[in-house]
Amino acid sequence: MPRESMQYDVVIVGAGPAGLACAIRLRQLSQDIKVCVVEKGSEVGAHILSGAVFEPRALNELIPDWQARGAPLNTPATKDQFIFLTTSKAFNLPTPPTMHNQGNYIISLSNLCKWLAQQAEALGVEIYPGFAAAEILYDDNGTVRGIATGDMGIGKDGKPTDQHQPGMELHAKQTLLAEGCRGSLTKTVIEKFNLQKDSDPQTYGIGIKELWEVDPKHHKPGTVIHSVGWPMDFKTYGGSFLYHLENNQVAVGFVIGLDYENTFLNPFEEFQRFKTHPAIRETFNGGKRLCYGARALVEGGYQSLPKLTFAGGLLIGDSAGFLNVPKIKGSHTAMKSGMIAAETIFNSLRSGLETELTDYTKNIQSSWIWPELHKVRNIRPAFRWGLWAGLIYAAIDTYILRGKAPWTFNNHADYLQLKKSNQCKKIAYPKPDGVLTFDKLSSVYLSNTNHAENQLCHLQLLNPKLAIDVNYKEYDSPEQRYCPAGVYEIVRNADNQPYLQINAQNCVHCKTCDIKDPRQNINWVPPEGGGGPNYLGM
Repeated sequence: MPRESMQYDVVIVGAGPAGLACAIRLRQLSQDIKVCVVEKGSEVGAHILSGAVFEPRALNELIPDWQARGAPLNTPATKDQFIFLTTSKAFNLPTPPTMHNQGNYIISLSNLCKWLAQQAEALGVEIYPGFAAAEILYDDNGTVRGIATGDMGIGKDGKPTDQHQPGMELHAKQTLLAEGCRGSLTKTVIEKFNLQKDSDPQTYGIGIKELWEVDPKHHKPGTVIHSVGWPMDFKTYGGSFLYHLENNQVAVGFVIGLDYENTFLNPFEEFQRFKTHPAIRETFNGGKRLCYGARALVEGGYQSLPKLTFAGGLLIGDSAGFLNVPKIKGSHTAMKSGMIAAETIFNSLRSGLETELTDYTKNIQSSWIWPELHKVRNIRPAFRWGLWAGLIYAAIDTYILRGKAPWTFNNHADYLQLKKSNQCKKIAYPKPDGVLTFDKLSSVYLSNTNHAENQLCHLQLLNPKLAIDVNYKEYDSPEQRYCPAGVYEIVRNADNQPYLQINAQNCVHCKTCDIKDPRQNINWVPPEGGGGPNYLGM
């Protein structure tokens, strides 16, 4: 069946902070610019997951009267605490300046995106949730001319079912990729236009989060707590957060750098183990777990930013990698990048549209994003030498060098750091108690994840043989552990031979498998639009 098409001035892939801020700014600048936002989640906010302590700098610029309009920034951050954990004790550390949160807010980023979508629609932006952008469209000159949404109703056998509906082509003068971390279309564009050639490899972490309703006597609204140390060893980058929101809710999570070496490390189990620490567990006594989720996050920063422009489009937000790791924030920079993109496009439309808007890069570099990322560029890479070396260097860089070191540390590809099983020590994790600690499947249930049963598997093995010949035999199938949703499982057939079973219906779209597989053999592509998690208040 032929695909229908629609024409816009700008098509934005992804209704996150960057995409929505861009859409709003475009329509603020001109009501004549036709803007469309496509979102693979079942609704705006369904796939949005972050800590989150939110810096309102970009929001203040975009919508100065956000308070009067009812933006869901309800809990000002009032107290910061930074602690080092041993197996049984907690020690207060000086809170780095980058982690001071006066003037910031503890929020649900999912709820903020829902509110931003309302503001965008009020300005005339067309937003289509439940439609996954599955393909980049090119003209005869190789210029991006839009995207196509995925077909609906393709069965597991690859053939159309009686529910089949072809995707829609959305054509645009400029296509903006705001997919977030490790976007599937972003990956193809970076490869096609070789956008990473002059920058370091991107690096990532995996963040796992739970939302709890706690006993009021343990609730301290506005309190922000971060930790380093246990349960991580001193060589593995990782740390936790506890954020006390309104309504007796506490967001708790753990982030582990995906450059970890031990193939037996299980990020989900490390997070569960973290909650059992004497200094942490008391918060959750008598509480109830409400929601669970996981996502990868970009950690490469300044030196891993790819070329931001290509013929026919731009990278914005975490599709480019604007996260400030030492600050543990990226929504403000993502929003600002979207606003700068909108202003660049507006000026180009007025003066005669160019194919590649190289002024976008110049405008980013002259904004407050650039010095913010440049100043902290060496802090995350310093932790490759271990926790203590990283903390010492971070202190020197922050307090003495003040981000002006005459050197820049390089980043390395995460998947290349994983060691083979015969070089690693196994880790014994305790069984979940079902009260404070849980298993993966009961956790996935709380993410409200759902996929249509009869559809193509969206987790593609580029070479199925490698799953056994390399991953199983050499690395003890690390995908069983780094996946936080129980998607990958080694089972045995009737001849007692192992094979990799992919439970794609469990996938929470975190993209960790696409990042960490030691041979880059797993390719994450969008499932049918509307599939995946549906995060409530995350």
